[in-house]
Parts: sequence; C-alpha cells; structure tokens
Amino acid sequence: MDEWPRLYVALLTATHWTRNRSAPGASRRFERRPQESAWPPLHPFFLPPTSVSTLPSSLTGIEGLKRAKSTLEALFFLLLRNQCNKQTETTPKNRKKGKHKMAGDGGNGIISLEQIKNEAVDLERIPVEEVFALLKCTREGLTDADGELRLQIFGPNKLEEKQESKLLKFLGFMWNPLSWVMEIAAIMAIVLANGGGKPPDWQDFVGIVVLLIINSTISFIEENNAGNAAAALMAGLAPKTKIIDLCNLKDDTKKKVHSMIDKFADRGLRALGVARQEVPEASKESAGGPWQFIGLLPLFDPPRHDSAETIRRALDLGVNVKMITGDQLAIGKETGRRLGMGTNMYPSSTLLGEKNDDVGGLPIDELIEKADGFAGVFPEHKYEIVKRLQERKHICGMTGDGVNDAPALKKADIGIAVADATDAARSASDIVLTEPGLSVIVSAVLTSRAIFQRMKNYTIYAVSITIRIVLGFLLIALIWRFDFSPFMVLIIAILNDGTIMTISKDRVKPSPLPDSWKLREIFATGVVLGAYLAIMTVVFFYLVHDTDVFPEIFGVREIKDSNDELTAALYLQVSIISQALIFVTRSRGWSFVERPGVLLVVAFIAAQLVATAIAAHASWGFARIHGIGWGWAGIIWLFSLITYFPLDILKFITRYALSGKAWDNLLQNKTAFTSKKDYGRGEREAQWALAQRTLHGLQTADTSVLFNDKSSYRELSEIAEQAKRRAEVARLRELHTLKGHVESVVKLKGLDIETIQQHYTV
Repeated sequence: MDEWPRLYVALLTATHWTRNRSAPGASRRFERRPQESAWPPLHPFFLPPTSVSTLPSSLTGIEGLKRAKSTLEALFFLLLRNQCNKQTETTPKNRKKGKHKMAGDGGNGIISLEQIKNEAVDLERIPVEEVFALLKCTREGLTDADGELRLQIFGPNKLEEKQESKLLKFLGFMWNPLSWVMEIAAIMAIVLANGGGKPPDWQDFVGIVVLLIINSTISFIEENNAGNAAAALMAGLAPKTKIIDLCNLKDDTKKKVHSMIDKFADRGLRALGVARQEVPEASKESAGGPWQFIGLLPLFDPPRHDSAETIRRALDLGVNVKMITGDQLAIGKETGRRLGMGTNMYPSSTLLGEKNDDVGGLPIDELIEKADGFAGVFPEHKYEIVKRLQERKHICGMTGDGVNDAPALKKADIGIAVADATDAARSASDIVLTEPGLSVIVSAVLTSRAIFQRMKNYTIYAVSITIRIVLGFLLIALIWRFDFSPFMVLIIAILNDGTIMTISKDRVKPSPLPDSWKLREIFATGVVLGAYLAIMTVVFFYLVHDTDVFPEIFGVREIKDSNDELTAALYLQVSIISQALIFVTRSRGWSFVERPGVLLVVAFIAAQLVATAIAAHASWGFARIHGIGWGWAGIIWLFSLITYFPLDILKFITRYALSGKAWDNLLQNKTAFTSKKDYGRGEREAQWALAQRTLHGLQTADTSVLFNDKSSYRELSEIAEQAKRRAEVARLRELHTLKGHVESVVKLKGLDIETIQQHYTV
C-alpha cells in the first residue's frame, strides 16, 4: 500500500497554525491541526480566513525551507499588525488598482517596507491580490537576501506586548487605603517621641514597614497569577480558518454547505467539517495531496440542566441576563428562545470598530445594554461588553469556563467560574463553583440581598435610635430641667446592643429587585422615625409629670413628685419603644405581618423582661431610680403599643414621598405589600411576546398601549401565553410532517395532546 489517508476533523470556526519539529537536521513544514482556538486577554485581534491553497507551492517541502520561514513569518506579522491597528488611510492615488509597488527590497515603487512597519499604509484597503504581489508571495518566493532584510526590519513573528514595569506595579500595591493607615502608623511611630525623653519606637516602625511589604508582596503575587495563566497561551495564537477553504470547493458546493450549516444553526446545532488528505507513506513530511471535503457532522451542545430555571429565576429577581457566545447568531437565538431569555441578539461585528459607533440608530453602549446577547464573539468582545456596562454604572457578573473568558471574568465585578472551568478561568474569577449547575448563582444573589437588607435595616435603626435618644432627652432637659440618669442611658444602650446583634440571624425577605444604598431614603426614614419617637417620649413625660390622666383612668398612684420614679417610668418607655423599632426597620411592609427570626424575638422578650423588672422593683440610689410597680409598668406597655402602630405608616409615607410615585405603587400592590409571586413576570413575558410577534412575521403591537401603567396583569399574562403558543407552533412547523401539523393544531387550540389517540403516522 503506497499511500495512506490522513483524516482531519476540525471546527469550522477555528484551527491553529502549528509547526512540526522533527529531529535535528530534518525539514520543517507548516500544517493545520484542528483544535480550539485560544485568544489572548486584552489583545483583541482577528484575521480574515486564510487557506492553504493561497500559499505558494514553493513554501512546502525541503527546498522551500528558508523561503517558508521568512515569507510566512513576515506575512503573518504584517497581516496581524494590519488587523490590530487601523490608523492611517492610503491616498486615493494609492488605492487605485495596479498603482502599488514595493520599495525597500530592490524596487523603486511607492510603498516601502518601512512604511508598512510604521503602519503608514492601510493594507486592508488594497486588494488581496495586490497585497500578495507587493509582499512577493509568489511561487518563486523570497531570496535569502530578501528574507534576511525583512527579518531585520520586522523581526520574528510575535505579538505586541504592553510594556509594564514590575516595580511600579509592586509600588502600586503600597498605595491604597489599607496601606495608607499602615504608613501613617509607621510615620507616627518614627516621628513622635515616647515621652520622658525616650527616643522614637524603632521596633514598631520596622515591624509596620515589614508588614506593609509582606502585604504588598502577597497582593502582587496573587494579582499576577490570573494574568500569567492567560498570557502563557499567547505563543500558540494563530489566525482562524475554515476546513471548506482547504478543499477548493466550487461555488455551488460552498453555497450548499453554508446552507446546511445555517439550517443546523437554526435548530441549535453546531456543524463540524470533515476533510481528508492522502500523504505518501514513505514521505510523511511532504505536502501531500489535495484536501477532499467529506461532509458535515451536526452536534448538539445542550445548555446545562438547570440553565433555563436559573435564567427564569434571575429574571424574576430583576437580574438582566445576556448570552455572550462564540456560536453562530442563529444558534444563539435558538438557544435563547429555548432558555426563555429573548432573541434580541446581534453579531460581534456590531461591537468593535470605528464604523460601528451606532447600529440601527442606537449607540453601542445603549445597544449592549438593551440586547439579549451577542454571537460569534471573541475574548476582546466579552471584555468590551463588561467594560461598557460598567461604564454605564451597572454591576456586572460574568460566568465562564474557558481561557477565552478569563479577561472578562477578571474585569467583571463578580467573576464566577463553573465547576469544570480551566485553571486560567479559576484564577481570574472571584467565585469558583465546585459542583455542576448554575442554580447556586441565584442562591448567592438571594443571600447577598438578604445580607444587604440586614445591613440596611440596621443602618435605619441606628440613625433612628440616635436621633430618638438625643432629641428626646434634649427636649425634656430644656423644657422641664429634668436630669435623666446617665447610668440608665448606659443600661438602655447595653440592652439595645444585645438585641440588635441578633439581627445578623434575622429572617428577612430579599428585595425583589436589585437594591442600592439609597442614602437619602435611609437618612430621611431614620430622621422621621427618630423624631416621632422623641416626640412620643416628650408627650409621655408631659402626661406623667404635668397631668393626672393615668391615675384618673387606671387608678394608679401619682409619681410626678418623685424624680426617681419619673426616671424609672421614662427608662421603661424609652427601652420598650426603642427596641420595638427594630421590627419596623427590618420589614418592607407591615411589621406585624412579616415574621421575624426566632432569635430576635427571644432577645427582645428577654431584654424587655429585664427592663420591666428594673423599672418595677429596682431601687438604686447611685442611679437615681426607684421602682414604680407593675401597675405603672402595664400602663407604659399599653402606651408603647399604641404609639407603635403609626411607625409603619410613617415609614410608608416617607418612602413614597421620596420615590415620587406613592399612589401608583400602593394601588399596583408592588412595593408596600409585596405579596405577588414571580414579581414583574407578567410584564417581562409580555415584552417577550412582542419580540416573538416580530420574529414570526406578525404585526407589531403598539408598545405604548401595551406596556402602559393601566395594563392589567391578566391582559399581559394572556398576551404572553398566546406568544408562547405561536412560538411552539413555529417550532413544530419546521418538522413538515403529519405529526407536526397535528401537534401544531393541538397547541394552537390549547388542547391536551395526551387525550388524543395516536392514530397518525410520522
């Protein structure tokens, strides 16, 4: 057997140029090996499809070794530089066909190698045939002198790297808020004397400086790990190509192949090209015979098992999900339709470049913000999407598993590497998932919102209680010249701190939408609630000190003549209503409807039992307090309960007054009384229905009427349900079978297909 077949199967989207190295003294040749293309982080570039058929035959075999080395490296370098840097346009004279000549290598033409190196010529505007002619990419190739000249001018093939000073980067880690504190402490230790004539503390100064250097070193090493892992891939980078370009197919055959690829893509299938080449058995280093195209292999890469549910839950939580995929646009749209995340997707060509400042009348930033996803993207596109969203003040999270996701994972506010991610993706991520699936992301969102809600609740409580204590006792001291015991203020603070500590384990309802630090709302709510409680304390002291309302109604003895008993009564009233305020600030709705955590309730009851016992029976001369008995304690509890209910109303009024849409939120039952499940789902499904109408050629509805504030939830749900049926009918219509027709009719009429006897044939 003189010849043996060599079979190559490669992705249609990417292959690598690889150089086969044999024993010393043997020849070398270039061939294409199919493997997934890896693109570098932060070095965006791509090259037009290149095929082996465009390379001169003199570049193959032993005789063309020197010419192959010089020509290919120079050509690849020039094309790479041309695609990465589009700065200077050629003059109209140079753009005319046949007017380009090469100078600098023995000619006296217009364009020189120095001009190309300095990027003074835009080769993209010159026809490809003329570029090859200018670069002498012919069958004869370059002479040894020409190759050496070009290597001297351009150097060996390599990617441009951004020069970065390691020293400056290290010093940058010594200039941050944490380092500032340590540096100030070091300066104070060396400058300030210890007193008594003692010199400055050199030991502390040296210790602080050593800790500062160690901290900066650790940060510097960790920062470089992710970048080094991705930078190690740059040596294997290469232009992209397609198998069909290797086989010299006819135009009609290429059209059929592309048509089949598009049909596969419409159904969410990827296409693999299969080609074969015959190489003589005794001369494996030879160029081999021509490539023969065999066919296409459709592959289905299904989403993760919980992707659809995760996306649905994320959308319900107000998280905007975008698909950024390297697949074809049709595959991306089909996958988005199956996952229920929308089909408003665009190709990657709309993202970068000076000619793409706006698409369809929309600026690029707004397009990225409103799109459901992008297809055919490279690492630089993913990085650019995250960057532009961050520039529009969005908090971005990014999930990925490959090295091509590393730049975007590191740029995102929250980078998430899935369970089977590569080392580069793990190093660039903030969170690494250890188990398959994405549902844990939703759990992380809910957990983070619960933590944020607890922090927000505590902040409102802290502002309220501070204003309440300061303003209340200030008014009492100014009006009645009453001196409240500082020791009892300390007791109030201790009991309050013990109770508020349990809020870290409180049962809170996460916000249905992304929340933020609304400082105006937090401060305004705290001021209103604190001022109200201070006024209620002043009113209570007035009723006890200046009137006989409580003795006349409840038959208790008067205590207005005893300052110690007034202190006990005032202490109990302040303690009860102050700690009860926790239940108001922790809830978005009515405080008595949202069930608090068991630990918080137990802490509140225990603290108030202690406070009530102190007010009823304690007789401490040093604290100027005397027990008032259980009768007065019951009256104070009743007064506190009555003054507690208006707190929720004041909270609602303050929040709605700041939002500017109080009555709309109240009537739509969205903010104050969050009882709906799947918050906002009807509106999103209606918008998805509008997109489906356009996708299937139906008349677009008037969006101003469809999504106005007066649209009912039932109407929007019906529209969304109809759109789901139309989408399912369109999918089944693709089958072109009797079964597909029957199922489409059943789906359209809303019947149960399980009850229909299966008497039709597929």
